[in-house]
Amino acid sequence: MSQEIASVQEELDRTAAEFAEKVPSEIRATMDAAGEEVAEFVSRQSIVGVGDAAPGFTLPDATGDDVKFQALLGRGPVVLAFYRGGWCPYCNIELRALQAALPEFRRHGATLVAVSPEAPDQSLSTTEKNELAFPVLSDKGNEVARRYGLVFALPESLRPVYANFGVDLLAHNGDDSFELPVPATYVVDREGRVSYAFVNADYRQRAEPRDVVAALAGLEVR
Repeated sequence: MSQEIASVQEELDRTAAEFAEKVPSEIRATMDAAGEEVAEFVSRQSIVGVGDAAPGFTLPDATGDDVKFQALLGRGPVVLAFYRGGWCPYCNIELRALQAALPEFRRHGATLVAVSPEAPDQSLSTTEKNELAFPVLSDKGNEVARRYGLVFALPESLRPVYANFGVDLLAHNGDDSFELPVPATYVVDREGRVSYAFVNADYRQRAEPRDVVAALAGLEVR
């Protein structure tokens, strides 16, 4: 029997509103301007979308074991979620929502994996903090995210803001690129084709798990 899947966007919107109340207006203005800069950059990128072949990969999970995308597809469809890192509250909300929907994904024969540029020890912390029962993979240098067209450099105006928030991207990612993936969620069918894609440069917007479930159900009637 299908379970009721709660809306993740409602919690994301509440978190964004609470954040806006706490942060000085000049910081909000800096963040909004940087967000527009990122959105404009992303709009010019060639991003993997519905109907495209999903680039394959082999990436380590939180314990250092390699996970092969092609092997996952051998079991059935794959739900692939790119997120910025465990330091991002919106990413943690999304990861917990995906975890809550995991039984439904599995009911449709799908495997869920999440990918970020963080090092495996950081991914392990994210897994434990959010009590995740699916693989969290480390995409060092955003090499896989780059193949999906999702990579951008954090605007220089935001770097001191993030530092003041206690976010040390260099320490989390193990490089000095300040690059991040645009949050994105894909459903990839067994043939390796993207059947659902949610990509938004606004990190406060994420795919609804119920839409992912609907996409998986659609694969069963094709």
